[in-house]
Amino acid sequence: MSDLVIDAVRKRLGANQILKGVSLTVPSGEIVALLGQSGSGKTTLLRCVAGLEVPEEGRITLGGRVLLDAGTNVALAPEKRGLALVFQSYALWPHRTIFDNVAYGLKLRRLGAAAIDKRATEIMTRLGLAELRDRFPHQLSGGQQQRVALARALVYEPPVLLLDEPLSNLDAKLREDARAWLRQIIKQAGMSALYVTHDQAEAMAVCDRIMLLHQGEAAQTGTPETLYNKPASAFVADFMGSNNALKGRVVSASGGQAEIAGKDWRLKGSAMNASPKGEAMIRVERTRIATAARENAIEMTLDSALYLGERWELRFARDGLEVRVWSTKRPEPGRYWVEFPPADLWVF
Repeated sequence: MSDLVIDAVRKRLGANQILKGVSLTVPSGEIVALLGQSGSGKTTLLRCVAGLEVPEEGRITLGGRVLLDAGTNVALAPEKRGLALVFQSYALWPHRTIFDNVAYGLKLRRLGAAAIDKRATEIMTRLGLAELRDRFPHQLSGGQQQRVALARALVYEPPVLLLDEPLSNLDAKLREDARAWLRQIIKQAGMSALYVTHDQAEAMAVCDRIMLLHQGEAAQTGTPETLYNKPASAFVADFMGSNNALKGRVVSASGGQAEIAGKDWRLKGSAMNASPKGEAMIRVERTRIATAARENAIEMTLDSALYLGERWELRFARDGLEVRVWSTKRPEPGRYWVEFPPADLWVF
């Protein structure tokens, strides 16, 4: 087993503490996302694993082999770690053919010409690049260049693949398609992957687990389903989906239930911690509307309706409170009851 273990890594950049004791285990064969906002520390952590940054504290091992131990001043050079890194910019050699780009790492490892040709051809065929082997990077589309960068990383079968925003340079439609084949390729190769992204939908689609970083610390680590349906904090809940946020005062909280009140409204919800402070949140897709009074609902006015193709995004307003609801149909202007199912209204 080649588990990647990151233990209590701390890293400063100038006066800023970028990583504040981050720990994570990436089991063999698992894809784990490092997710977070810009400046959260996700790329810095990836670079620490790759050996491009050296943290002041912490320990990183791969299959029991020490890559970094700040306590004993052990820090293997990047080329000695045996990892593969796919950059956001692809970083292809512009003067080399696609075949030469893919085969370059094998040549550095001094494999024979026949072995290099066989392995490079196999990986290019798997990624749909075989017919492009004699072209140059500038002759390929962005999606094709991204596949070349991935083929170059996969060709020597590293135990862990490091990916830094690998799909961010693709257009929206191509990026959606790339999620599926990227996950499939990594899984078929049977390797582990550490995947940096700021896109929660991409992290949920591609990865088995997610570590959500916030200001250099792990806000929550778990499966995509856990982070989406059982967030540990209001920050996690807000980051992982499209939400309606309501602020009020907590009237009561016990037995996992909470009641929150604002100006002329009062709602029941689920207490997400022992002492909720009054910050409530509900996913937009779980918010409902009705034409008659409902339990746990607020009467509001339809303020606008935005057509998004597969759905309408309805915006309701009342006394400074704004709520969004998704609908397959556009309702008539007027007043409606916006319903907040208690199980789906999280109170933090």
